Amino acid sequence: MDAGEQTLALTSNGGLPMVIYWGARLPDDEDLAQLAASARHDLTGGMIDQLPALTLSPESGRAFAGQPGLICAEADGTPLHPVFSFDRAEHSACSLSLICSAMGLTLAHRITAQPTGVFTLQTVLEADRDIRLHWLAAPVLPAPQAADTMIDLHGRWVREFHLNHVPWAPGIRMREARTGRSGHEHPPYLILPETGCTNTSGSAFALHYAWSGGHRMVAEELPDGRRQVQFGATTGAETQAKRRFETAELVALHSTIGLNGIAAAFQRDTRDRVVKWPNPARPRPVHYNCWEAIYFDHSLADLSDIADRAAALGAERFVLDDGWFGRRDDDTTSLGDWTIDRTKWPDGLQPLIAHVKSLGMTFGLWFEPEMVNPDSDLFRAHPDWMLGPVDQVTGRHQLVLDLSKPQVRDYLFDAVSAILAGHDIDYIKWDHNRLLPVVDAAQSHGAYDLFDRLRAAHPGVEIESCASGGGRIDAGILARTHRVWLSDCIDAEERLRMQHDAALFLPSCVTGSHVGALHSHTTGRALPMAFRAWVAAQRHFGFEMDPRKISGADAAVLSEVTAWYKANRVWMMAGTILRLDSADPTVTSEMQLAADGGRFVLFAGQNAQTVQILPRPLRLTGLDPAALYRITLRNAGDAPPQSRGPNALKNGPLTLSGRALMGQGILLPVAWPATMWVVEGERL
Repeated sequence: MDAGEQTLALTSNGGLPMVIYWGARLPDDEDLAQLAASARHDLTGGMIDQLPALTLSPESGRAFAGQPGLICAEADGTPLHPVFSFDRAEHSACSLSLICSAMGLTLAHRITAQPTGVFTLQTVLEADRDIRLHWLAAPVLPAPQAADTMIDLHGRWVREFHLNHVPWAPGIRMREARTGRSGHEHPPYLILPETGCTNTSGSAFALHYAWSGGHRMVAEELPDGRRQVQFGATTGAETQAKRRFETAELVALHSTIGLNGIAAAFQRDTRDRVVKWPNPARPRPVHYNCWEAIYFDHSLADLSDIADRAAALGAERFVLDDGWFGRRDDDTTSLGDWTIDRTKWPDGLQPLIAHVKSLGMTFGLWFEPEMVNPDSDLFRAHPDWMLGPVDQVTGRHQLVLDLSKPQVRDYLFDAVSAILAGHDIDYIKWDHNRLLPVVDAAQSHGAYDLFDRLRAAHPGVEIESCASGGGRIDAGILARTHRVWLSDCIDAEERLRMQHDAALFLPSCVTGSHVGALHSHTTGRALPMAFRAWVAAQRHFGFEMDPRKISGADAAVLSEVTAWYKANRVWMMAGTILRLDSADPTVTSEMQLAADGGRFVLFAGQNAQTVQILPRPLRLTGLDPAALYRITLRNAGDAPPQSRGPNALKNGPLTLSGRALMGQGILLPVAWPATMWVVEGERL
C-alpha cells in the first residue's frame, strides 16, 4: 500500500500478517516476493528453531519473546492464548482489512491510505461469546534498526509538549497514561528518527494514537534485536466482558526530509482530514478571552468596557470564561449547574452578547460539562452520577460525572444545548480540569458521544479542547473540536518553545495562542509587548490580558501585530510550519511556508543571552533552490541600541536564491533576549 511518499508492504505465511517493509515509497513494479524473501532472518545458537514472526498482533501462543499484541481471557478469567490463522483480505482502492480467526475469535487489522499521505491502522477483535480484554494493540509496526534514539513527549501543567530523546536499548520503553486523558504527562505521540536525522534532513518514522482516554505505549527491542512499537488504550480500560472490542486509529507516517516531513504530514492530516470545520473558508478569528482580566468577578459594565477595548485592538471573537453560571464565585462550587447566575447577570447574558455583537465580534462561552462540584444542585440531586468510589479525593474541588450513563449524557446535552439554542454563540471553550479517578474506556466513549450530539445539533459552533491547558490534545478529540488550548501558560518565553515542539504534530490553525499580561500570571516574568505579540501571532492568534491596563505604546504594538496577523492568516493557517536547525541554542526559529511555496515568514526568537558575540547564520528550508526570493525584516525597529553595524536587513530588502538562503543562510541583527525577528519572504 502507498500513502503519499511512503509504502507499507505485508505478507502472511498462513498466520497473522506481518510488515516486511515500511519506509520511503517503493517503485510500482517492486517484486514483492523478492521483498518478502529479503526480510527473512537467519538463526543462531540460543534460539528456538523457527523465529516467531513480528506480526500485526504478536501472539503469546507462538513463543514470541516480546510483548504480545493481545491479552484476553474467558469471561470467568481463564487466560486465552489463541494462535490465529489467516482467513481473507478485503480491500478497496485505499483500504485493506486482513482477517484472521482462532478459538471462536476473529481479529481484523484495518489499514487505510489517507489522501493526506498518512496511514491509519486499527485492530478489531470479535468473539462468539463474552470475553475479557486486558490489552489490545493497534496494528503493530516494526521500529527502525538504524536508530539510536526515540522521541516521545512529556509535560506538566504550564509546561506542555517537552521532547524526550530516549536511547534505544535491549528491553522496553513503556509509557502509560492512566489519568483518563491523553494527558500533560506523556501524550500519545512517538517519533523514531534514524541516526543523523535533523529538522531538515534524514529519515524518520512517527506514530500517533488518536485516543483521548489514556493510552499505553510499548517500544521494545527484542532479545534478537528486532524492534516493535505498540499503542493501545490503557491496560484494564475495558472493564466489562463483551463480544467486540476495537482500538482507536493509529496514525503512521514516514519522512525522508527530516522531522519537518513528519511535522508537515501531521499538520496537513489534522487540518485537512481530522478536523471537521463548520466553515472551512472562514478566516481564523482573532480571540479575546477575559479569564486573566477578571477571573470570576463578572459585571456587565466591566465586561462591556473590556469588549470595547478588545474590539479597538482588533479582536473578532469575545469569549466569556468561567464564572457565569450557578453561584460560581470561585472554583469550589456550581459545576454541573448550567444555568445563568442571576446575581451577576440579572438580565441574563443577552445584554453582553448584544454589546459584543454591536462591536462586530462574535461571542463564545466557557463550559466544563464532564465535571461536577460536590457543592452543586446537580450533585445533591444525583450523587449516584459520580464516576469512581464514594470516598475519593476531589481534584480542583471537582468530581467527574459518569458519562457511560445515558441519563448523564442526556442531562448534559439538554443543559448545554439550551444555552446554545437560547443565545447567539458561535464558540465553546470546553474545559476538563480533573484527572479521572478510575481507568475506564467507557468514559471517553461517552464524552465522544456527547461531543458528537452537540456538534450535530449546533453545527455552526466551534469547540476548543482545553484540559487545564494541554491535557487533552490528540486526533480523537480534534475529530470533534476545532482548536486546542496548548497551555494555561501564555508566558511568551515558555510558549515559544512549546509551540515550536508542538508543531511536530499540530498545525497553526488549531493551536490557540494568546498575548498575556506584562507580568505573566503563571511565571511572574515580565516581557515586552512586541515579543508577547509576535509569539502569539505564530499560531491562532488572540489576547487575554486586561486591555484597561496596557499602555498606549503597548496598545499600538498590539494593534500593529493584530493587523499583520489578519493580513497574513489565510495563507499561514493553510501553510506548513517548518522548524529550522539553529546553530545557536538560544535561538528558536521556524518558517511558515505557504501551500504554493510563493511566500513565507521566518520567526527567530531570541530566548536567552547568546554565548557568541555576533549571531550565527540561520539556514532556511523548503524553498526552490533555483528561484529568487525577496526577504524583508518586518520589525527592524526592534533592534536594541547595541545593534550598531551595517546588517543589510536592517536597511531594506535583500534578493537571494533559494540555494543561497538554504545553503549559507541569513544574518539577523544582534538581539536582546525576548526579541522575535520576523522576516517575510516572497518568491519572485
